[in-house]
Amino acid sequence: MSAETVGPRVRTAAPVVWGEGARPVVRRPLRSPSVGRTGAAVSDARIGVIVTRPRTEKPSRLRALLGNRALRTHFGTVAGVVILTALLWKLGTGVFLDGLRRIDAPTLLAALGIGAVTTVFSAWRWALVARALRIRLPFGPAVADYYRSLFLNAALPGGVLGDVHRAVRHGQSAGDVGRGVRAVVLERTAGQLVLAVAGVTVLLTLPSPVMADARQLAPLVLLAGVGALAVVVAVRMNSSTARRGGRLRGVLAEAREGLLSRRNGPGVAVSSAVVLAGHLGMFVVAARVAGSSASVLALLPIAVLALLAMGLPLNVGGWGPREGVTAWAFGAAGLGASTGLAVAVVYGVLSFVAALPGAVVLVVRWYAGVRAGAAEAAGPELDEHRPHYAESVSESVSEAGVEAPGVSSEKYAPKESARLARSSFPFSADPREGRPMTPESV
Repeated sequence: MSAETVGPRVRTAAPVVWGEGARPVVRRPLRSPSVGRTGAAVSDARIGVIVTRPRTEKPSRLRALLGNRALRTHFGTVAGVVILTALLWKLGTGVFLDGLRRIDAPTLLAALGIGAVTTVFSAWRWALVARALRIRLPFGPAVADYYRSLFLNAALPGGVLGDVHRAVRHGQSAGDVGRGVRAVVLERTAGQLVLAVAGVTVLLTLPSPVMADARQLAPLVLLAGVGALAVVVAVRMNSSTARRGGRLRGVLAEAREGLLSRRNGPGVAVSSAVVLAGHLGMFVVAARVAGSSASVLALLPIAVLALLAMGLPLNVGGWGPREGVTAWAFGAAGLGASTGLAVAVVYGVLSFVAALPGAVVLVVRWYAGVRAGAAEAAGPELDEHRPHYAESVSESVSEAGVEAPGVSSEKYAPKESARLARSSFPFSADPREGRPMTPESV
């Protein structure tokens, strides 16, 4: 590289690169050693280096489909619809309609009665857990809120939106959303634990299509539970996760206080047992209405399987896995898959009817909220006209020469703060009003 001096400046000559065949190749320098044609800064190390864009791989169709947020949100609803469609395509719509036609008024009344018992005991369990977490939950509002959550669970897809609404609303009213959510989670966990214990006992002792499989899987499930417990203990003993271990200890302490304490344990166990008995009784009623003559001992394992299937988040308001499992279990037990589908349909209708008082709770509270909003909107106008009305009444009474008891201009006179707010003078001569006194007043 050579340089030529031109006046006071030094001009750098173009670099010469000898190519093949001893033929010089001249590379023109950039306008600036650090600035390209576009004006963007370029480091000296990158001059003469060929930069290629990274090749972006297009995601596969399966990956794009699984990454779709709308699909993940509504996956359970879509799965429930697919299950129901497959059942209706396989067994026909006549079974579904036949199950609906068999429901009569006494059956609906029985569903309302069983639903009232299960809802009251569920609300009592919720109140016990909330009290253990030191948040206030009166029993009457707890029953109303539980009815409302049951109706939302049955009417909305997913089957858990009512519980979410109940947890958030209770937490907001109590001033602690976290504890409100944990109270609902612990209350629902208590019911699922009792269902799991009773279900395992029934499936291991009573004849059912899954009795042999249940006896083979029971040791594996027990070992998995022991492994999970060992992992929890290891996490707690790890010093590097002290903060996470503290949170876990707090959650376990709340669970122990809410579900296993001497004060709450018996009530939670009794209420959960009554709720489970109510659900099993509803299933037996549905089987009798659908025309099944199987004994109660033969129906109990199938009912447990149906209740366990209802806990899967792959349903539309509880519909889907329950019907599929019930139809399969009835067919495997020799009772007829069509009869099983009819029983599941009747049970679903009866469960929805049992939750209908929640719709009444929704309407009543909505109307109360509308009236409260109207009263707040009309409040300032009523307060403005009330003193004039009181003065006219007192004047008419004084003209008649009769003193009306309980009616006086002092009672309806505007308050001191209202007179101060309506005062048109920037200062006041009365020091009691908390304003500076003018020289004239002194």
